[in-house]
Amino acid sequence: MKHPSSRAARPIRLLALAFCIAAAARADDQRFSTRGMLAAPSDPTPASERRQYAPERTIDIRHLALDVTPDFKRRTIAGRAVITFEPVAPSLRELALDAVNLTITEVTASEPIQGWQNTGNQLVVTFTDPVPSDRQSRITVGYWTEPAKGLYFRTPEMGYRDGETHLFTQGQAIDARHWYPGHDAPNEKFTSEVTCRVPEGMTVLSNGRRMSETRDALTGLVAVRWLQDKPHVNYLVALVAGYFSAIEDVYRDIPLSFHTLPSAIGEAPNSFRDTKDMMGFFEQEIGVPYPWARYAQVCVNDFVAGGMENTTLTILTDSTLFPAACEGTQSSQGLVAHELVHMWFGDLVTCKDWSHLWLNEGFATYYEALYDGHKNGRDAFLCNMREKAQTVLAVSDDTRPIVHREFDDPGEQFSYLAYPKGAWVTHMLRSQLGEDLFRRCIRTYLERHQYDTAVTEDLNAAIEDVSGRSFDRFFDQWVYHAHYPELEIRYTWDESARLARLNVRQVQALSDRVLLFQFPLPIGFACPSGLTTNHIVTVKEKAEDFSFALPEAPRLVRVDPDYTVLAKVKFEPPPAMLALMLTNTSDVLGRLMAVEHFASRKDNEAVAKLRGALENDPFSGVRLEAARALGAIRTDEVLEALLASANQPDPQVRRQVRENLQAFYRQSVFESTRAALDQENNLDIQAILIRTLGAYPDPQVREILLRFLKSQSYENRLADAAIDALRTQDDPASIPAMLEVLRDRHAAFTVHGLASGLSALAHLARHENQKQTVREFLIAHLNGRRDHVRRTAIEALGRLGDPKAIPALTPFTRGPADNPERHAAQRAIANLRAPARPTDDLRALREEILALQKQNRDLESSLEELKAKMAKLASEKAAGNDPSAH
Repeated sequence: MKHPSSRAARPIRLLALAFCIAAAARADDQRFSTRGMLAAPSDPTPASERRQYAPERTIDIRHLALDVTPDFKRRTIAGRAVITFEPVAPSLRELALDAVNLTITEVTASEPIQGWQNTGNQLVVTFTDPVPSDRQSRITVGYWTEPAKGLYFRTPEMGYRDGETHLFTQGQAIDARHWYPGHDAPNEKFTSEVTCRVPEGMTVLSNGRRMSETRDALTGLVAVRWLQDKPHVNYLVALVAGYFSAIEDVYRDIPLSFHTLPSAIGEAPNSFRDTKDMMGFFEQEIGVPYPWARYAQVCVNDFVAGGMENTTLTILTDSTLFPAACEGTQSSQGLVAHELVHMWFGDLVTCKDWSHLWLNEGFATYYEALYDGHKNGRDAFLCNMREKAQTVLAVSDDTRPIVHREFDDPGEQFSYLAYPKGAWVTHMLRSQLGEDLFRRCIRTYLERHQYDTAVTEDLNAAIEDVSGRSFDRFFDQWVYHAHYPELEIRYTWDESARLARLNVRQVQALSDRVLLFQFPLPIGFACPSGLTTNHIVTVKEKAEDFSFALPEAPRLVRVDPDYTVLAKVKFEPPPAMLALMLTNTSDVLGRLMAVEHFASRKDNEAVAKLRGALENDPFSGVRLEAARALGAIRTDEVLEALLASANQPDPQVRRQVRENLQAFYRQSVFESTRAALDQENNLDIQAILIRTLGAYPDPQVREILLRFLKSQSYENRLADAAIDALRTQDDPASIPAMLEVLRDRHAAFTVHGLASGLSALAHLARHENQKQTVREFLIAHLNGRRDHVRRTAIEALGRLGDPKAIPALTPFTRGPADNPERHAAQRAIANLRAPARPTDDLRALREEILALQKQNRDLESSLEELKAKMAKLASEKAAGNDPSAH
């Protein structure tokens, strides 16, 4: 699974990383997100009382057959589950199946049943006689449910677009039990089939191959049957049904399909275009052919994560889709690659229990980066791994190892430990083994455990068998123990002995969970004569010294130049070395290290160095970091540097520069922004420019903003930006135009865009004497179908300051205690009843600041003219031409 992410392109990841993220993770099942990841657990319960293991397997499930009929109006499903099994133990008297809030209507079996009970969490079936282990048996369960998890409806009654009704499932980690009964844990694999009965015209997607499609003349429903004939785990059983459009392709003999809602099919090629190339690359890199019959990807509304790798059917958030106008600032590459890799790591071979989740997510995250390098070059790969390392190294106080059992819910395992740290463990294995040997080891691991489950020791055994080397210490310190090395490294040059000396200290706090690490550390030197040498030392002590004989003092010293060790390194090369590192075009990591160093200084020399990198570095990733570094400094020199680089060729760097310029309130920024808006074609950057203009009370600005308010763009993004800018302008004269657009074109806005508009209206009207029109418009949205819109309407009424809204808000204060709308209504009413506060006239303040700035510039100009006249008089007097002498 890939977790929610931003829409940003490489090198900002869907982790970030968007990862990542975009769609929001469920509050009750937090996940890794390119975007917040879970930190150390705060549960005070002793770890020994919370250790989790794979559940017992009382039966070996051979096949699962589901037959479901969704009711899209009532958002319920009626289903029948048929489970074919053999007992694992010598005999089976009682069978317990995970089943949460399922209304069980019937239970039958091929063996006589004494009775059954539905506990609300499990279906417990007692057989009349024990079922022997050598007998294949079958149990059939009829049920219906209105699922709170596991299966999700998206219908017009819920506020979604007409003609795009659909449903989708999400089983990982343990949510499949909410829509059908079964063994809801990853330590059991079986074949499966899904039959779904839907209205004619709907598309049904599931795992494997589509076997049949028949229409029931009595009901008018179409029954679509899918068969997954190779075993997979319970959480990968998937169903998508609704109105979709599709584009198709083929890789070798493997059908590829890409599905979106009809209104979004035009954007599908932008997100899915690399799938075929990815599949070829992964087959070659992994060494195992794609192991399934087909591969489909489908985007759904408001998915609960970034993406989910169901066998042959990846479900993705629709927020990954983007138009051609956002090329360069948005990308689906990382998300699509991540989920595709899971077809091998996670689906073909699955972690036996959630403590070994990194075997799924770490490999998917790493191979996602490998594809980045394949497509965009080694510098892109190294920057990708640097971002992952920064995510891990930012967590300094977590003493959980990657493989740990101290958790209450499997969702806690979807953290930075499984994703970027797991990716780095994989990268270190590849670095130590070498690429070819690593491929052989991974191919052996996958072939040994294909269509089965595995634990970390299975990977270790495969590596040892193929390489002949012991990696016990490696897995012990990196996987079974916590943290990472924290290194303080000091360099000196001994001229008399012609030795480069390094003192290396491990300074991480040691405990029974954090070890003193032992690992190979590469060191590189570059001498003035052109000689370059590379050495590998073994770091294993708290403090140790290393000496390297060189013919002359090196110009450059690089610790781990190829980025093979996950470590927090404190190493400060001499200033002359840093300057060389910043311009060494063959060492992207060295340049990034130099950018990081100069960013911490913030003096004029550092600004000049960063400006040089922003303007001249050949790699966009370095230019982006230089732009970010300059953005943290607010001086006139930085403003000059940013304005000079405002037309960067790379859209992502250009966007960062424009975001940085928003922090400066200067006439030069206004003029640059105004000019750029006529030339910029990237939609994301256009939106930034529009929002930037909102801070300036120039007479032209309101006309420009109203034009964009009424414009049409993808997801109404430019109108969204205009609404934000008009709110910043704080001019009530914009209310009628904003009301008209929100009323007449509300369906064109996203949920967040519409909510932003409601909030802006209330803000603009808060000091008006006549608030009735805005009040009534906001009250009409209290009954909106989307939660976010209703809650924002409540908050906006509180901001509006019209006590006449209190009667409409009062019913919301009587909702459930944990209902966010109740709390929002209580706060809103409290605001409306509070004494009036002084008005805030930010617009007047901005105008005053601009006027003062203009006066200051005029004074500076007058002063320069006076200085010039004085200098001229002094020069004439010195030359004997004193006019006063005549």
